[in-house]
Amino acid sequence: MSNSVRYNRNYNRGYNRDSYRVKITTGKNSYYVEGNAVREAEPYRENGPQIKKVNPAAKRNRERAKRMNLGYVLFLSIAVCITAITLLGYIKLQSELTVSSKRVAALERELNNLKLTNDENLARINASVNLEEIKQVAVEELGMTYAKEGQVVVVGSEGSDYVRQIRDLK
Repeated sequence: MSNSVRYNRNYNRGYNRDSYRVKITTGKNSYYVEGNAVREAEPYRENGPQIKKVNPAAKRNRERAKRMNLGYVLFLSIAVCITAITLLGYIKLQSELTVSSKRVAALERELNNLKLTNDENLARINASVNLEEIKQVAVEELGMTYAKEGQVVVVGSEGSDYVRQIRDLK
């Protein structure tokens, strides 16, 4: 093999100068030839890169795709504005929801504190009340007596907490 012959890359991919092995590919078939008796493949021709002819319709489509006409820009602008307005509304709703949930949590804490205070006050009042003292004051100072038979009148309450008296009782 001489140094002046350059091999066509389409025919001898995998050329290795150390072992003189050449892979020759022709269409669907490919094979290797080894040793110093490798036949020369087709010489490489430096004609420059081969230019592929482009279909005129494809060329027009590519040119049209590169350009942005007014309608397309207007459509994109409107789509971006609608998306921005939607996202701003969503963010506003999320922030209102966060504020509301914080407010509800604060009100629940306040309610729990009020219930606790109310229970503490009720327990303190119940602890301070002496029923024997109340009975003594009612009987001795106010002249109250226990009711006798016939003095107690049972009135139906009909599910209400109070009774309205329309006429005198006998």
